[in-house]
Amino acid sequence: MLVKFWGVRGSLPSPLVSDKVAGKFFEIFEKLCPSDLESPDSKKRFLKELPSRLYGTVGGNTACVSVQLKDSHEVLVLDAGSGIREMGISFGNLDPKLTRYHILFSHFHWDHLMGLPFFAPAYDPSVTLDFYSPFSGIEKTLNDQMMPPYFPIQMETMASKKNFHTISGPLELLGAKISYRKMNHPGDSFSYKVEYEAKKFIYATDTELLPEDFLKTDENSAFFSGADLIVVDSQYTIGEAIEKYNWGHNSYSMAVDFAANWGIKHLVLFHHDPGYDDEMLFSILQSARSYTERMNIKGINISLAIEGTEITL
Repeated sequence: MLVKFWGVRGSLPSPLVSDKVAGKFFEIFEKLCPSDLESPDSKKRFLKELPSRLYGTVGGNTACVSVQLKDSHEVLVLDAGSGIREMGISFGNLDPKLTRYHILFSHFHWDHLMGLPFFAPAYDPSVTLDFYSPFSGIEKTLNDQMMPPYFPIQMETMASKKNFHTISGPLELLGAKISYRKMNHPGDSFSYKVEYEAKKFIYATDTELLPEDFLKTDENSAFFSGADLIVVDSQYTIGEAIEKYNWGHNSYSMAVDFAANWGIKHLVLFHHDPGYDDEMLFSILQSARSYTERMNIKGINISLAIEGTEITL
């Protein structure tokens, strides 16, 4: 199972602005020594040793995560935020190209479907798109967001074959078992669990975890316990989570507590606030890791969702 991040932001896209790029360059120049410029190898070594917050960027696209399974020309896609555009370009250049996309929606807030009109494979007649959601009316919802005056091209213009599925129970797709669970978010949102070859991956964006999510019930245990990887909403700092109670998002500390509660091996902080720059996001990552030390939480790998990052299970 190969999990790849194409969009990691919440609420709306937030591209890296020029003054932040200039700030990165300034810090990099301050770290340079004459010996770093002596040869191509020394230059490469210098770049490789730069902190992650300076070398590259977390990314500004909204939620989209792909899951590729072994030996398949099809792919699972979780949400269609603006990151799906980059995914479509990348997968469209494969040889042989992918022929079928299974797109599962957590919910239909704009940041989770805004990239669909710009998804190039949707206009390819040799491609099949399957859309899934526990919400009813999925076809109308996706059609309506591309109707005038919201967008100049209607969904019927997309030449791909399109199937719409309102799901009411577990799915079997590409040899994987996929189940879902309703989470706490304004208007509701659904998390998804993908089980494949004894590995368990959970995608739980746009949720404000509740005390009952921590209870060791049979239902909770079956869904969350022992997951190999969870990608979870971690939009807020602790102070913001208190201030924005009932807005439908988590603090990083709540995400850590949740992963510890369920014995989850790898926690990825996701759905980054659009107002946070890379420095702030890496500071949150460090705070999350420090929190595990203060609370004596063992056995959790914590990382930051960064566009382009791949995780193999």
